[in-house]
Amino acid sequence: MMMPDNALTASYEEQAKNILKGELKRRGITYAALAEKLTEKGAHENERNLANKISRGSFTAAFFMMCMDVIGVRQVSLET
Repeated sequence: MMMPDNALTASYEEQAKNILKGELKRRGITYAALAEKLTEKGAHENERNLANKISRGSFTAAFFMMCMDVIGVRQVSLET
């Protein structure tokens, strides 16, 4: 199986990070509040870990979807 090159992967990671951060900002949700919402769902993340994970942008699709779910995002635009 061939893996995509790092530059291609990095651009998608950056896009996912920007979408997540934008949705948090739009809703006025802090990393602390996101951590609380994720913990309520059973995903134990603390504020510091979330900040690091999101700033790297190298999180899983499952993490992205879980965040979107707990903050109430039902549609995401991939247009840049």
